[in-house]
Amino acid sequence: MSNNDYTYELLKTEGRAKRGRVTTVHGVIETPVFMNVATAGAIKGGLSAEDLESIDTQVMLCNTYHLHVRTGDPLIKKLGGLHKFTTWSGPILTDSGGFQVFSLAELRKIKEEGVSFHSHIDGANIFMGPEESMQIQANLGSTIAMAFDECPPALAEKDYVENSVARTTRWLIRCRDRLEQLKQEEGAVNPHQLLFGINQGAVYADIRIDHAKRIAEMDLDGYAVGGLAVGETHEQMYYILDETVPYLPQNKPTYLMGVGTPQNILEGVDRGIDFFDCVYPSRNGRHGNLYTNHGTVRIRNAKYADDMRPIDETCGCPVCRRYSRAYVRHLLKAEEALGLRLCVMHNLYFYNHLMQEIRDALDAGNFAQYKKYKLEALAEEQ
Repeated sequence: MSNNDYTYELLKTEGRAKRGRVTTVHGVIETPVFMNVATAGAIKGGLSAEDLESIDTQVMLCNTYHLHVRTGDPLIKKLGGLHKFTTWSGPILTDSGGFQVFSLAELRKIKEEGVSFHSHIDGANIFMGPEESMQIQANLGSTIAMAFDECPPALAEKDYVENSVARTTRWLIRCRDRLEQLKQEEGAVNPHQLLFGINQGAVYADIRIDHAKRIAEMDLDGYAVGGLAVGETHEQMYYILDETVPYLPQNKPTYLMGVGTPQNILEGVDRGIDFFDCVYPSRNGRHGNLYTNHGTVRIRNAKYADDMRPIDETCGCPVCRRYSRAYVRHLLKAEEALGLRLCVMHNLYFYNHLMQEIRDALDAGNFAQYKKYKLEALAEEQ
């Protein structure tokens, strides 16, 4: 498959909400979609590629920065790329490493060339710019590579944000040009790798809109809205989406990075978002906070000690089909690794199935009704 064979079909719309289908060299993605976060090539909580298949995962998301500093992308390339390395055959999206550079590195220096910083693993000096990020992602051979950007704090001063976004635009051009070169090299892991650009601008709608217009002109494979869910309120996030998304191409996938709760996802879909990712389902699962169709179950609570019902009686996940709340609670209290695994598996299935429900509602033309019902159900107390 050449990039010319990559397609995004807009199957249906309801208001601004989009129901789409993305065809890639590694398979078809039905959107809206939630990408399961496998930071270092695995889901925290002990889920394998086989597990991801069993809970209806469509896309795995891996982290460029973490794979670069630990194990190393040259070795992963030597071993055949991320798909062979992890045995996950479906689509993989790799983020650019930009967010981690700005969130993990305490000492960093931003220049036009890129960013100098110290590894959070061993303190080693690292330099990463657009070309380096594209080289790492080309070595990994992901289905979708993200452009290298700066993620300024949501509430940063406007002058800083304007300068940062202008540099991110220049970096995007360098990312595009370098990835095109890398895909044509002999021995490229994935010569069909796609590139998504990232819209930035903190909470300043005028900067966001101007940036969206500029990057839309570049006719990339897809577009992300970055720099949200990093300190602003939910209302500010929804406002920025309302203002910005209409200026991104409707005939390309739109990705809201790092978001979020089930409620955030419903609101994001309503505003035209196709792709989501977040560590919430796995992180909350490891802490015993389990999503259900009628509110959150905090499984460590004493009232579940003798509760032989499944986590969610309406859930079809492998955990709910077999195990009781009492047993899952016992595993967590006994600090058995299986408890973490079962909780994460349930939560990721919940998210994946939530997206299926959203797609079904869009197919049926009743997303607005579904959203209202779902938001009310999610707010119930367990």
